[in-house]
Amino acid sequence: MASDSHNPTPPENGSSTSHGEDDIPEVMRDLPVVPHHVNKEVFQTSWKALVVLLLALLVIGTPVAYLIADMPGVWGALMGVGITLLFSGTTIWSMLYTADKDPNMTMAVVMGAWLAKMLVFLILLAVLRDMEFYHRVIFAIVMLIGIMGSAILDMWAVSKGRTPYVTPLK
Repeated sequence: MASDSHNPTPPENGSSTSHGEDDIPEVMRDLPVVPHHVNKEVFQTSWKALVVLLLALLVIGTPVAYLIADMPGVWGALMGVGITLLFSGTTIWSMLYTADKDPNMTMAVVMGAWLAKMLVFLILLAVLRDMEFYHRVIFAIVMLIGIMGSAILDMWAVSKGRTPYVTPLK
């Protein structure tokens, strides 16, 4: 079903249209405008959940790693928590920073942060490749638990967030 609201007629004087009251379909005029803080609340929830996850990994993972592999296990667990913070923290920070920005800015910041953390991760792996002070398996396990746990918590925060599906033009 086509509607004139999707294909507005250009103004007769040749000037471009601005989104004024006349450009908004009648059915959308009374809808509330979604404030920018709504999206930030979801990402703040994600950030808080990430902090709790990292603390749990530190409090539980570090002693378990020590029991398994002594100090190399501790270093592996600490580095795994650090990588989790790098990966998940930069994504949440990017989304918090750009929650009130336009989609192009959001895409640029998220992509830039992703490229930067991949570069840091690859350099870190290259530097750590021949070092023996940490337990590689514990490092990998803590890192995977942290990153997967963070992704699950992010999904939870978004599903529990009260973010509307549509933002009306107003």
